Amino acid sequence: MRFRFSKAKSESLRRNPKRGIGFEEAQEIFEHPYYQDQRSDDPEQYRAIGWVAGRLFTLIFAIREDRFGEYCRLVTLWPSTRQERQLYEANA
Repeated sequence: MRFRFSKAKSESLRRNPKRGIGFEEAQEIFEHPYYQDQRSDDPEQYRAIGWVAGRLFTLIFAIREDRFGEYCRLVTLWPSTRQERQLYEANA
């Protein structure tokens, strides 16, 4: 799976004490079992809830396409809320 994201946004997320990771680390979500659903239709975005460095995170992403095929455009992330944790535990 290929990923694209704003390096500036990734650094901003990493410096935020509530988040503490960037998009580089967040890709780990897709290496383990995770929960995924559709967040919105316009623009079409998805939510993935999964583990990164021992913490449960929620990642918002979109599926895009270029001349090489599909890739994931990472949009934002945050530590999962209690409700998201329950959703993950019930479905992943």
